[in-house]
Amino acid sequence: MNQNLSIDEYDALEQITKLPRGARPSACISRNSKRLVGIKLIAHKRDGSFELTDSGKQVLFIKQCIDGLRAIAANPDFILSGPVATFLGKKAHIEVDAASGKNVITARGLECLADIEATSVPAKQY
Repeated sequence: MNQNLSIDEYDALEQITKLPRGARPSACISRNSKRLVGIKLIAHKRDGSFELTDSGKQVLFIKQCIDGLRAIAANPDFILSGPVATFLGKKAHIEVDAASGKNVITARGLECLADIEATSVPAKQY
């Protein structure tokens, strides 16, 4: 993720994934569309709607993984979505505790989370 996206821009990406076909884009999507199209995270279709590009899907998935890792570190009872849990499990950032059956963050996951916190720029807020 080379782009520093604002919270509003991440929200616009999330809204695009949930937007029904043929529906008008929300004000949030419209407000952020010019920049998101410019950095090629979304594409503007002929019918006026927007769709995520492959890099947009990747950016959104990475954000979901980071948010999931933070959530598990704060609360082991947090339930991750299937793809996020699978990815974090394959990367050995989380594992299932044999006694409780819940996801727990591993030492590698804590190290990764500390690295993310140390190198991340705070999100811009408008």
